[in-house]
Amino acid sequence: MRKWIAAAGLAYVLYGLFFYWYFFMTGDSAVPEAVKGTKADPSSFMDPGRLAAAENYSNVKDFLFFIGAPLDWFLFFLLLITGLAKKIKQWLEAAVRFRVLQIVSFVFVISLIVTAASLPLEWIGYRVSLAYHISTQTTASWIRDHVIDFWISFPLFAVCVLVFYWLITKHTKKWWFYAWCLTVPFTLFLFFLQPVVIDPLYNDFYPLKDKELESKILSLADKADIPASHVYEVNMSEKTNALNAYVTGIGSNKRIVLWDTTLNKLKDQEILFIMGHEMGHYVMKHVYIGLAGYLLLSLVGFYIIDKLYRRMSKSFGRMLHIKGPEDLAALPLLLLLISVLSFASDPITNAVSRYQENAADRYGIELTGNREAAIETFQDLAVTGLSRVNPPFLVKIFRGSHPSIMERIEHAEEEK
Repeated sequence: MRKWIAAAGLAYVLYGLFFYWYFFMTGDSAVPEAVKGTKADPSSFMDPGRLAAAENYSNVKDFLFFIGAPLDWFLFFLLLITGLAKKIKQWLEAAVRFRVLQIVSFVFVISLIVTAASLPLEWIGYRVSLAYHISTQTTASWIRDHVIDFWISFPLFAVCVLVFYWLITKHTKKWWFYAWCLTVPFTLFLFFLQPVVIDPLYNDFYPLKDKELESKILSLADKADIPASHVYEVNMSEKTNALNAYVTGIGSNKRIVLWDTTLNKLKDQEILFIMGHEMGHYVMKHVYIGLAGYLLLSLVGFYIIDKLYRRMSKSFGRMLHIKGPEDLAALPLLLLLISVLSFASDPITNAVSRYQENAADRYGIELTGNREAAIETFQDLAVTGLSRVNPPFLVKIFRGSHPSIMERIEHAEEEK
């Protein structure tokens, strides 16, 4: 056991050292020669101090991201290899009579352990954002958001685990397919509820206050043939100086949301481009396409997880102190596999997202007929968010849900 723990710990340290070297010593975010002097060149819209701050801030945030995911894997491995998961299960079986309560209690303990282990990195990320004046959130508000996170994720997690153990007990070979079938209505239900139940727990949402701007947006929406009654603003200035807008929800709860920082810091023509971009998502039904893609990918994921989970439970059960796939102590193994596969699938989901974002950019430019507003918007996004215009390759594929700022400006300049 000590050898396995030492090997896993060494692997994690070497992994962290690689990414430290990659970001702080060799990460290539330099501007290509062909871009220098153009509107996509960050030196044309950011002063040297801002450029250095963007580079340093991005390096720290990206480094924290890449060492965060394997930390969960290492934690799940420790719970298994040390037999701690087995001991927690045995203690709960002695303390709690009913199987359902045993599972819920086990999930609660695992959730607390994972939350406690991830908090230090999240706290560092929060303090870094404060230091670079990206975050404006108070410590009390930050803690409140994390408490809300826990009490939203824990019940959902507990329900999923209860269903999993019921299915794998009743349908050992086909549990993964039945689980996926249940995922479809469950995911649709969450997408429907999120804008009206979950999101308001974190921030206040309300219709646009600026009636003159609202009139311009209504005119743009009419041109795009979309209902503008679903456009909202949210008080994100209490938490950040960054800019953003997004489309969320499905059905009657579908809405376009603008951060108030975006409304306060950008000119009307830039806001109209952003609205055109979000309307592009709406018109091209990207939310539904993304949802369908997620469900399809999850079907493949469930199948792979089933094969790996059952094989590893059988081959390494004794070493990991688990009796088989139905053993409650094997839950960390299941979570480990889900986390690894989710991380491995990020390049695929991000590639699809980048394609949709590029299409929405084109739509926004065509709808507004204002290419310059698009370019200015992308420049402002980089300046206020301290974003690198040309991040390193691994950041692009694992974190790049949008094209880089450089690519977005270049694409805007190419639009007719």
